[in-house]
Amino acid sequence: MKFTLSWLKDHLDTDASVETIAATLNRIGIEVEGVTDAGAALAPFRIARVVSAERHPQADKLQVLMVDAGPDYNGGQPVQVVCGAPNAEAYMYGVFAPPGTYVPGSGITIRESAIRGVESFGMMCSTRELGLGDEHDGIISLPDHSPLPVQGTPYADYAGLNDPVFDVSITPNRPDCMGVRGIARDLAAAGLGTLVEYTISFHPDAYWPWYNVREKAGDPIPHIKLDAAPPKVRIEDAEGCPRFYAQRLTGCTNRESPEWLQRRLRAIGQKPISALVDVTNYFTVDVGRPLHVYDEAKLSGSLVARKAKPGENVLALNGKTYTLDETMTVIADDVAVHDIGGIMGGEHSGVSETTTDVVIECAYFAPDTIARTGQKLNLTSDARQRFERGVDPCIMYDGLYMATRLMHDICGGTASGIIEAEARDIALPQPVAYDPSLAETLGGLALPDKQQHEILDSLGFWLIDDAGEQFWLHDGTPDAPWIVGVPSWRPDIDGPADIVEEVIRIAGIDNVPSTPLPRAPGVAKPTATPEQKLERRLRRTAAARGLNEAVTWSFIAEQEAAAVGGGAWSLANPISEDLKVMRPSLLPGLLMAAGRNLKRGATSVRLFELGRRYLADGERLTLTALLTGDRTPRGWASGKAQPFTAYDAKAEALALLEAAGAPAGNLQVMGEAGDAWHPGQSATLRLGPKTVLASFGMLHPALLKAFDLDGPAAAVEIFLDAIPAKRGGANERGGGFMRPAYTPPALQAVTRDFAFLVPDALAAGDLVRAIRGADKAAITDARLFDLFTGAGVEEGHKSLAIEVTLQPGDKSFTDAELKAIADKIVAAASKLGATLRG
Repeated sequence: MKFTLSWLKDHLDTDASVETIAATLNRIGIEVEGVTDAGAALAPFRIARVVSAERHPQADKLQVLMVDAGPDYNGGQPVQVVCGAPNAEAYMYGVFAPPGTYVPGSGITIRESAIRGVESFGMMCSTRELGLGDEHDGIISLPDHSPLPVQGTPYADYAGLNDPVFDVSITPNRPDCMGVRGIARDLAAAGLGTLVEYTISFHPDAYWPWYNVREKAGDPIPHIKLDAAPPKVRIEDAEGCPRFYAQRLTGCTNRESPEWLQRRLRAIGQKPISALVDVTNYFTVDVGRPLHVYDEAKLSGSLVARKAKPGENVLALNGKTYTLDETMTVIADDVAVHDIGGIMGGEHSGVSETTTDVVIECAYFAPDTIARTGQKLNLTSDARQRFERGVDPCIMYDGLYMATRLMHDICGGTASGIIEAEARDIALPQPVAYDPSLAETLGGLALPDKQQHEILDSLGFWLIDDAGEQFWLHDGTPDAPWIVGVPSWRPDIDGPADIVEEVIRIAGIDNVPSTPLPRAPGVAKPTATPEQKLERRLRRTAAARGLNEAVTWSFIAEQEAAAVGGGAWSLANPISEDLKVMRPSLLPGLLMAAGRNLKRGATSVRLFELGRRYLADGERLTLTALLTGDRTPRGWASGKAQPFTAYDAKAEALALLEAAGAPAGNLQVMGEAGDAWHPGQSATLRLGPKTVLASFGMLHPALLKAFDLDGPAAAVEIFLDAIPAKRGGANERGGGFMRPAYTPPALQAVTRDFAFLVPDALAAGDLVRAIRGADKAAITDARLFDLFTGAGVEEGHKSLAIEVTLQPGDKSFTDAELKAIADKIVAAASKLGATLRG
């Protein structure tokens, strides 16, 4: 939400600086996302008078102007400016940018230059060039009647643009701060000034100083003339719209809003439309009270708040047509729907420059109904943001009265009385039993009762005595618990913890002392779980292998989930459609991250993420790695750059599985990696035929295309929950497990080489695994070191050379023992169709 400093000061009597206000807002829980000052950006621009305007000698569409930019510029002498604006003429007043000025609307810096052979020493500016609007057909022409603009005056001062704009982020539980009045109330409670007490009154020039709720006003209310007949309204959907107020204004002239009103709307990013519309937009931000105005000439019969009929359509003010259903609340007449209740009005009944009679609507819409309707239609608006959080139901009458009064002051006309259609009571916040000692026991800050009461009173809360009357501490100290009355604009207050939050945030969270938790003497015991230790070990291993850790969203879009088989869980109320499905795989997040890096010039991307994927039967801890781009860069020795292959993915999978404690030497390579993987260039690593520990290989081209990735990509998915826990060999100690001390063997290991002829279809890993299992007591390792095909190897076969490591125990191997082990190796290999080469 945005508001200007002058707007805030309508509600808050303060001399605090912009910096102090921003710091205080952050301190009391209203996050300031930014403060901008258009006046500072436009500081170099000044008012200038065109002394003369002559046709450019070399261009019919250009003029050569002599411009007087004030007595303190160029020694008071006019400067020459070449200008192409069709409205440039002698004696006009405009806005001048001297050389060296940055022009925000066009992104250029003015320099002295020659244009078609004529030197130009500055620029006369349009509205768009100053970043203040879209008009660019001509330069700004200031009024030449009294009081005259003064040459040399900073344009920001002349136009009243020295008004900093605050951009604040309001949490969903603070609907009262969706209006400037609520923010001012919080700042006053924090000691930054005094909340303005006011009466409903207007200056003759329609300047809007501020107003008070009528019950608190000390002076009589200056009523407007109420001669028009009130409109006819009724409620048929009491659940979605329990109250509906309306008022007519007839014989008015819908003109441009006053400059002060247009300036404020433009400052917060809204485009002024017309006075009747601008007033409703103004009150939406000013007091957080959305309103809507209808052109009465376009209505047929009375207005009714009802449920939409299935299939009804409405063309909204944003130019889009929406199809409604029976769960949505609408405002309609006897013929058609004119308003998606509490969200957006319809274009058909919108006011225009010819509108003379209007009906002003001020209704209360149920927050849950508004939220569901907005979600179904994927439609948001300033009104929806406020109604679904909870608008103050007790400002309806006053809000409507104040808006009608301002419209009347600007547009004239005759107003009717306010018509009220009440279908049911609106639930108001209930009193809360509160013990002042909770400020210390729950909030950590001991505060005197009097200070707590002053804070609550400044925020609009009050104390209630046994007779149900308002109670003041100076009348005596009540017994705990206090009964605290809750104002109608605070629907978020539901219990004593909420009262503690109000007291502590205003008193200052920074004042809460830091108190360390008690700690038993001695050395702290380890608290990390085995799963946490595993995650740390894997992260270190992946980083040591050159992989960069990524942390991606746990929620992805439906189409992204569909690319990897679809998600089992979806949100009914997502923050965004791009964050709707709980991820069934970590691949989509990594693929999107890789794509962003490659598009920004990265040539090699090596990412990993350790997180959870969400399947129909629960969540699964998974480590996923992605390799794409260049594995090795081009060079004089290697030639062109080399891409990643499935073997790179396999190497990463085996290294990470070994770090995770999986029996890497016993794993089998099998197919069926899944639809996301490239057939023939991917596989799984399994313990037996059913226990899949990892998938690895190249990703399917269709998957890469779905994520707009060019070139191949290798990946690894390690399913950590499938890795079996280690059995035996560990001693429990101090709540954890310790491995037995490593004892190196006393005797030197022996290596023997074997060369086998095997069918081409036999995987080398299967042969290595069979050899390792030939004599588990003696064989400690076996590895492939050569593959040969060609002369001497029959067709359809290949030669695999295996190095076998044998570790003696108490004594060295004898020749007979070595021959016996060799025979076991040959026998194990023969079962796979392998024969020892001669």
